[in-house]
Amino acid sequence: MVDIRFDGKVAIVTGAGGGLGRQHALELARRGAKVLVNDLGGSMDGSGGGSDAANKVVEEIKAAGGEALSNGSSVTDDAGVALMVKQAMDAWGRIDILIANAGILRDKTFAKMEIADFEVVLDVHLLGTVKPAKAVWEIMRQQNYGRIVVTTSSSGLYGNFGQSNYGAAKLGIIGFMNTLKLEGQKNNIHVNAIAPVAATRMTEGLMPPAVLEKLKPEYVTPGVVFLCSEEAPTGAILTAGAGAFALSRIVETEGVYLGDDGLSVEEVRDNWARITDAEGQQAYQTGGEQTAKVFRKMQGG
Repeated sequence: MVDIRFDGKVAIVTGAGGGLGRQHALELARRGAKVLVNDLGGSMDGSGGGSDAANKVVEEIKAAGGEALSNGSSVTDDAGVALMVKQAMDAWGRIDILIANAGILRDKTFAKMEIADFEVVLDVHLLGTVKPAKAVWEIMRQQNYGRIVVTTSSSGLYGNFGQSNYGAAKLGIIGFMNTLKLEGQKNNIHVNAIAPVAATRMTEGLMPPAVLEKLKPEYVTPGVVFLCSEEAPTGAILTAGAGAFALSRIVETEGVYLGDDGLSVEEVRDNWARITDAEGQQAYQTGGEQTAKVFRKMQGG
């Protein structure tokens, strides 16, 4: 079996000062990639900052014989993101991989949550994914090669109490990915998502130590690094935790055509079982496929 290597490739990993991002950066470097380690160095709620965390990861990579740079920019700051990309380009002349991993938490029930807490989480997770992706997009297009891994969450895919802000941001990232996977295809840019279950600073107070021990970030990283490889799919949502890997899909039932003669609220109610019948449900690759189904149903198909 041939090992997956990244010799000659350049990667940017955001939020890589600890937890998942650190593991992703270390593994990419171990497999030959040059890595720009980005981390704002703030607290879990996004306050504060400093470059110590990123610098330590760079030192680890260099001590193991790898090549790395540190960057302390916020992924929400346009100038900071531009600097991050410039650093990588000035040093290595290309960018092949972006892992958008940076994030914060401001957990509260929606009743108690301030709009400011909603906005800052959307800003860091959603725009903090969009801005680095935008900054490397043209570089990857010119190269006719790129691999982008965005970070979603079960909170976005399925919901989680007290995380309306985080869940909204994390599912928004999937909508972003679903368009980039289409726009990047002709230039060999593959865009995928990871939905991790891991013991990090964000989860350490939520589970007992024995469980956290089985949820080490390094058990997620193999999936992420595969999504960075030349063999990666595009448009996949990979769930990973404790060594378990699965594919998450958004599916749509075949449904039923009720027609426009006498269509009423009551007909929707009376046909609910047929509308929600899972037999024949599909995971579409584009929005146009859903529209095509609607026209097919209109024509009696």
